[in-house]
This record gives sequence, structure tokens and C-alpha cells, in this order.
Amino acid sequence: MIPSNPINILPLDVSALLAAGQVIDSLSGVVRELVENSLDAGADRLVISLWPYLWRLQVVDNGCGMSLRDLRLACAPHSTSKIAQEQDLHCIRSLGFRGEALFSLTQFADVEILSRCATPDALGWRLIYREGKQVSETSVAIAPGTIINVTNLFSNWQVRREALTNKSHKLKNVQKMIGQMALCHPHVHWQVRVDDQLWFKISPSFNPLDILPQIIKPVGASDLAVQEVHFPNHGAIGGERMTLVMGLPDRCHRQRPDWVKIAVNGRVVQSGELEQTILSTTSRILPRDRYPLCFLHLHICPSQIDWNRHPAKSEVYIHTLSFYQEQIKAGIEGILKLNLDPQVSNQRVKQMLKVAEAKQPYCIDNPHSEISLINLKAVAQINNTYIVTEHPTGLWLIEQHIAHERILYERLQQDWRLVSLEKPIVLNLLSSKAVEQLQSLGLEVEAFGEQAWAVRNAPALLAERSDCPEALLELSQGGDLQAAQVATACRSAIRNGTPLSLTQMQSIVNDWKITRNPRTCPHGRPIYLSLEESALARFFRRHWVIGKSHGLSPT
Repeated sequence: MIPSNPINILPLDVSALLAAGQVIDSLSGVVRELVENSLDAGADRLVISLWPYLWRLQVVDNGCGMSLRDLRLACAPHSTSKIAQEQDLHCIRSLGFRGEALFSLTQFADVEILSRCATPDALGWRLIYREGKQVSETSVAIAPGTIINVTNLFSNWQVRREALTNKSHKLKNVQKMIGQMALCHPHVHWQVRVDDQLWFKISPSFNPLDILPQIIKPVGASDLAVQEVHFPNHGAIGGERMTLVMGLPDRCHRQRPDWVKIAVNGRVVQSGELEQTILSTTSRILPRDRYPLCFLHLHICPSQIDWNRHPAKSEVYIHTLSFYQEQIKAGIEGILKLNLDPQVSNQRVKQMLKVAEAKQPYCIDNPHSEISLINLKAVAQINNTYIVTEHPTGLWLIEQHIAHERILYERLQQDWRLVSLEKPIVLNLLSSKAVEQLQSLGLEVEAFGEQAWAVRNAPALLAERSDCPEALLELSQGGDLQAAQVATACRSAIRNGTPLSLTQMQSIVNDWKITRNPRTCPHGRPIYLSLEESALARFFRRHWVIGKSHGLSPT
């Protein structure tokens, strides 16, 4: 965003309303404030150089630059081009707006600013600040953009230096912050140097799906899916959208909820409500005690956001939050249905191919399609466990129990139906907590003598089963309605080891294809394994010329 207004000092009545605080409190804090200014200036290339032991850093950008007038005002308190009056606080369109960063920085470090506007006849200027005061002003020949050199950081605040002596911790925070910025601004090229050596770089892209693998190295682009949802009819000016990048649940998940990132209008923020929406929506598609890898970026009308709540702008208030929560749920469900790639074999197949022919990498690239549109034909059953299905470009192995479990679970979500039992089931030695648990699920439970309880209804799927008493005991052990639906679906699904006819197998395949989340069962286990014709052809080397493979010369 290139500012169209000159830098001015905010009126006292406006600056008094700002959520002021210490914004220059660490090396990463300095980098964050300078980078935000560069992005606001329209930069799409940033070079950040750090010398942690020397308490020195440099940020170079190719943004719109500053005139001499703006340079003279840039380090004054509450000087900014982003807002001018109180009403502007309710429609923030930039990353920075308080005008505190450069002023605060000159109080804790020596600062040199070199800048030149992008206009052809503009001159470059260099201003030097020491102890908060400008001490030098000279013209300089530089390319359009801005260079800021910071030296002697916190030299007059030894307590802060002592608290920040751990180099690796300082650099880790900088790397984390830049990674988050890169996800929010994927069009920007980033280069970070430490002690005059290249540390890392992030190449630009059209969307954050290509940025994430550069930040989390074990993650590949094929492990992720992206969905962009537009909702133009919401908000004061419309044009709102949501970008959602998520690890596919059968390929990519985390041990901790450390990579559920929420961004709003170009900045990663803390939002417990939105994070919980993501975690709850993905709770039944991931393995137990695993968490999603997810980056959500909301591009919404500025009037829907209150940024003036925290000095670091990391906490915001979003109006009509429930609307965006519903959009997030729909977006996640869309990713789970779309972007299923039937042409890409899973990791085990890739590893098998690499072992078979290490010198020739196998890379299968095919467009994504929707699973419900794939013509899957059941052709066989392996070990009374796996359904072999073929389609125009290969075959899939589908684990019959968990595929059926996914079908039943989604049916139970839509229709949790309890039916009366012809003969009550008597359960013994139930605790009061177990009785309350059954009653919370809608079951009718009555005392039936000493330490005995009669259950007079049950979920429809369980009522006709011979193991219904065992299933009811399982339901009494705890969990909400969703957990009960999972347990019911698991117990009611076709068991592995059960022989099936082709008609039965095809019925399961057809029903499974149209489920909302066909990748994994409610416990998070992958349902299918893809073996594609292109991968098989390479594995069996069908591309070889027979004559050459026998050492014969071509005729």
C-alpha cells in the first residue's frame, strides 16, 4: 500500500486515543516495526541484515521512499501518513498508524535513514539520529526506496540488553515473525542475512500455499490445499474474502496446536474464538492428539475491525465474528471435499518407488478434481479387508471398515435417532456419573433394583445389535454427543475380515465418495491408498525401449 498522504504529526486529541505502549522491546520488535513500514510503502522486496552480537541491524526496501520533508518528520512522536483524524481510527487500512516506531527507536539506538522517492527527479537524502536528536542531513545517491541502519540498540538500556542476550532466541523470534509476514504478503521477496551471511530467503508467490513449504521444511505443496472464498455481500464496502491454507488431514498434522495461524488484513493476530473454530471443525478428521496445520487470512472491511486495542496490534476485535466463524467452517469443509488429488500416490508409495529406483525421482503432477466425480469401480477384495477399485488412471485400495465408519458417522450427524427397545437392557454397577452421561445423550435410564439400571431406548444403529449392552456401556464412559456418534459408527461399521460381494463393495464406495470428509475416518486414519497408472508405469519401467534394454543397437 503506497501512502498518498504526506507525514504529519497527529493532533493531541487523536494521539491521546491511541493504545500506546512500548513497541521497541526486542530485536524482533524493531524488525517488525520497520518491515511494516516497508510494506505500507508498497515494497515487494526486502533485505534484512542482522548483527545480533553487535546490536545492529539494517532493513532495505524498494518502496515508495520519502521526501526530505517527510524524513524530517518521520522520527517525531505520533507522526504518520496513515491517519489524520479520530474517524480514521475506525477504518485502518495500513499495518502501522500510531507513528511511534521510529520515534521510539531513536530513543534507544543510533538511527540512520536513507530514502529517495520513486519520482524521476527526486533526490536521495540521509538523516542521522543520535540520542533522539537529528545530528546530520546530507544528500546521497541511492535507488528509490528506503534504507534504515540501526546501531547501538539498547545501549542506554542495559537491563533490556541483559534480558536479550540469547542469540538463538533472538533470531528464532525474528524468523517466526518474518515467516508470518511472508504468509500474509506472499508477493514479497524476502532475504535475511546474519553476520554478513545469507540466513534464509523466501521467494514470492501468488498465494501462501507456496510460502508455507519454505517456512516449514518437511511440508510439501502436495501436502497442502488452498481455498479462497469471496463474500462480497458482507461488510460496508464489500469485496471481502478469506484465504485458507490447510494441511490435508491424511498427510499433514502437528503434535501441538502451534501452527494454527490467524491473519487479518495483512497481520497475524491472536483470536482464540477463530482458532477454536478451526480446532473444533477439524477434531474428527485428525488422529487422536493431533492438530491441524492451518493458515487463515481474512481480508475484510476495515470498519469491521478495531485495531486500537493493543500496542503491538496483535489483539483485535472483529465485529460480526459469528459470520466469519461460519465462513471458516464452510471453507474447511470445502477443502476436505475439493483438492483431492487422485493422481498422487501417498507417501508410502513414493518411498517404495524411490527405493526401487533411487536414481530416477518419481514426481506425479496432475490437476486436482473432486472425488465425487471420479468413476470408481469395485473389482476385488483383498484379505476381506481392502476394496480394490479402479478408475481411468489407476486404482485405489479402500479400507472397508473405516470407509463405512465415515459413512455412518456423517449419517448419524444428520440424524441422531433413538428408538425404543422391545425389552429394556439392564446394566449393572453403573456409577451416578455414567447414568448422567447416558441421560445427557437422550437415553431413558431408570433404577432397576439394587445397583442395576434399565435402559429403555438406544441409538437406532445399535438397537438391533447383539452387542448393544456393550455399546451402551461404552457410551456411558464419557464424551459429548459427537463422541457418542463416533463410537456408534465405529461399532456399527462393517468389520475387517468380512467377505463382501461386488455389489456390496460398490455400494460402500458410492456412499463413501459423497461424504463431506472422505480422506479420513472420524478417528483421523486415512481411508484410501492411491496407486496411479503413471506411477506403476514408471515403477515397472514401461517407458523403456525393449531393444535398448537388451543392449541392442537400434536399426
